[in-house]
Amino acid sequence: MATASAALLRLSLLRRPPAPNAPSKPRHLPPSSLTPSLPPSLSLEPRRQRPPRPAAAAARMSYSPTPATDRLISAAAYTLPFFNSLQYGRFLFLKYPSLSFLFDPLLPLLSLYKSVPYASFVAFFALYLGVVRNPSFSHYVRFNAMQAVTLDVLLVLPLLLQRIFNPGRAGLGFRVMVWGHNVVFVFSALCFLYSLASSILGRTPYLPFVADAAGRQL
Repeated sequence: MATASAALLRLSLLRRPPAPNAPSKPRHLPPSSLTPSLPPSLSLEPRRQRPPRPAAAAARMSYSPTPATDRLISAAAYTLPFFNSLQYGRFLFLKYPSLSFLFDPLLPLLSLYKSVPYASFVAFFALYLGVVRNPSFSHYVRFNAMQAVTLDVLLVLPLLLQRIFNPGRAGLGFRVMVWGHNVVFVFSALCFLYSLASSILGRTPYLPFVADAAGRQL
């Protein structure tokens, strides 16, 4: 009996619970829980490069310079109203003979243009039907051709007014006619230079009193 009680006492001492103030052993945590979490901006992983935005990529792909053929056709279209406007400059040429020297390089082309019967009507319908109404050309070419056609139509109005009112060769009516011819010629010459330079650079010229009418026709 003594030996049995001694064995039970020894077993109870071995299973004695730990003291309340005794420090508990730290539990083993996985390595991932011991690593401090960093915000996304301070992450040590290499950043992946973001793909370009679709809108920006489409904008870069849609940009393309104006082709040389479109520039050449647009520049040539404005010669039609310019040649037809030279008749309005006869009073300036008589008053300032040195001004006519600026147009001497154009005399061979002007002579060839005048030598063709009904050259003005042929060039007008060729430009309107062959370019403006031809969907195979770009909008840039068609708009410039329509501006040239519209300007050419407007240049006919002073001649119609002259035939209606018949100002004569002297007096107030004649001076008004001379002043009107000079204004029309200067305006058409400036439009030609501006449109020619813009077409060579590949830009779209917007002529006053003409661009809105041309845009509505397209």
